[in-house]
Amino acid sequence: MYICVCHGISDKTITKLAIHHGAYEIRKIRQLTPLGSQCGKCVRPTKELLQKLAADHLLPQAC
Repeated sequence: MYICVCHGISDKTITKLAIHHGAYEIRKIRQLTPLGSQCGKCVRPTKELLQKLAADHLLPQAC
């Protein structure tokens, strides 16, 4: 599912960046992608996804 429709960034892309590249903070995701730079509606769902990954013990922490 697309999290950022403006830039075509999916939940799978965010999950991959978080798990495999250590981008488990929204700030880091935004450094690696243009996430949130257009309308900003994707920031909250991204934070929720990172929190879910952390709750599932796939990440050391989430913001």
